[in-house]
Amino acid sequence: MAARGFPYTDLKDFLAALERAGELRRVGVPVDPTLEISEVVTRTVRADGPALLFERPTRGEMPVAINLFGTEKRTAMALGVESLDEIGNRIGELLKPELPVGFSGMMGGLGKVMQLKSMPPKKVKTAPCQQVIYRGDDVDLNRLPGLQVWPGDGGIFHNFGLTHTKHPETGKRNLGLYRLQQHSHNTLGMHWQIHKNSTAHHAVAERLGQRLPVAIAIGCDPVVSYASSAPLPADIDEYLFAGFLRGERVEMVDCLTVPLQVPAHAQVVLEGYLEPGERLPEGPFGDHTGFYTPVEPFPVLHVEAMTMQRDPVYHTIVTSKPPQEDHGLGKATERIFAPLLRFLIPDIVDYDLPAAGVFHNCAIVSIRKRYPKHAQKVMNAIWGAHMMSLTKLIVIVDEDCDVHDYNEVAFRAFGNVDYARDLLLTEGPVDHLDHSSYQQFWGGKAGIDATRKLPSEGYTRGWPEEMTMTPEVISLVDKRWKEYGI
Repeated sequence: MAARGFPYTDLKDFLAALERAGELRRVGVPVDPTLEISEVVTRTVRADGPALLFERPTRGEMPVAINLFGTEKRTAMALGVESLDEIGNRIGELLKPELPVGFSGMMGGLGKVMQLKSMPPKKVKTAPCQQVIYRGDDVDLNRLPGLQVWPGDGGIFHNFGLTHTKHPETGKRNLGLYRLQQHSHNTLGMHWQIHKNSTAHHAVAERLGQRLPVAIAIGCDPVVSYASSAPLPADIDEYLFAGFLRGERVEMVDCLTVPLQVPAHAQVVLEGYLEPGERLPEGPFGDHTGFYTPVEPFPVLHVEAMTMQRDPVYHTIVTSKPPQEDHGLGKATERIFAPLLRFLIPDIVDYDLPAAGVFHNCAIVSIRKRYPKHAQKVMNAIWGAHMMSLTKLIVIVDEDCDVHDYNEVAFRAFGNVDYARDLLLTEGPVDHLDHSSYQQFWGGKAGIDATRKLPSEGYTRGWPEEMTMTPEVISLVDKRWKEYGI
């Protein structure tokens, strides 16, 4: 990791690393943040192209950085690893329950403790994110080159604002990634989905009749940016997780006008509050589902202070039907949290969340099948596992099926299933953005058992043997391949 200069100090440091690696292109001509940037980015993502820095957006006062996480390679680079599975393996080691044995075991246990000690954020008194300060009437969100991504969008949106709140009673912090619609030069619509922790914080503040302080950080270092999107349990602080990923504590600074802390090296910070009971129409918005989400009433952030670095860079993302930049973020979450999911459900060998299913509509899961209806047991366990509860379709395959090979998965799912017996239908919560469910927030789910069937499951015909070539012939053809002249 040190060879890459990891951890990155801030967004600019990461952009410089991307450029050195040939993973960044600068766009020096004027480009309009209304629709034009979106079309350029979408074409770039679908061509497996580089991260982009639009140096002269025709609206706003700073360059636009985008498509930073658009490939697994760049996402791994953002998190300082060669492979995303490296982080998952680190988490897996921490989850191992065995006691240390001997001197080497004690040293290994000490190493785990030292990793945990590096997690908590570190408070600093001064910070680059407060080099330039605007308060009160000087606040103007039009300084930011926010995007209108799709023609039917309700206006300008800020799509990578890291939103900070505290529970009004417990003081527990939450960091979340939510879209922000710009209503005016100093107000934003907060699209807080029903399942998110910030929604719970706001509900408590309203019950108490209190304003809810909010701070939004834009353009953070890539590890903090990823951590804001990670589906962490409510009792795990996102900045502890970011510190674990970085191997170094995240520096935080007190906000100027609200009792919250933000990353010291953010590019831009917005500070403000929500009035209890206040709502404004938010949307429509072309989301990652590929459809416009409808107009709904959401809370309104009144921005009282706007701070930033000198010469800041604005970070955002384009949303659309897959493939899009969030593929890299979703794939990182899949691989990083694989050991945790296996810890919760030991039956799981591996899993894949297809980008075409926008990472919560479908899960492909392999298991080491041991008893009748084992697949159905795993389906129900997944529907009870934190944010995996939103999964609409679960396909269970045997352990010898590569869950990342969609052709192989399709072969099993299309050929190994008697839908009168192997299809499990149920109902439960679905994503806030799901447009297909007949009721908002809940709908039907399906589980497909594509494993080999057992006599004890009522299959009495004798499962057939799958055709495979002998290893000797495979080796022979490998050696002679050039001779064939094919």
